[in-house]
Amino acid sequence: MTETAKPADVASLTFERAVDELEQIVARLERGDVALDESIAIYERGEKLKNHCEKLLKAAEARVEKIRLDREGNPAGTEPLDEA
Repeated sequence: MTETAKPADVASLTFERAVDELEQIVARLERGDVALDESIAIYERGEKLKNHCEKLLKAAEARVEKIRLDREGNPAGTEPLDEA
C-alpha cells in the first residue's frame, strides 16, 4: 500500500493480502517514524485486518475435516476436525 493509494476494503482482501498489509503496518509502527495521527489510523486498520484474518482462519478451520479410519486402517469417511 502506497502513501497516496486508497486502501482496499478489508473485507475484500484475501488472507494472504491482509497478512501482508498487517505486516507492513507493524513494521511502520515499530520503526516509530509515523506521525501520531497516522499511527492511530494505521493501528485501527491493523485491528480490522487482524479481525478479518481471524475470521478467515475460523472459516477455513470449519471446512477442514479429518479422515476417519476403520479398524484395519482404511479410510471410512470424514468427520469434523477436533476443536482446540
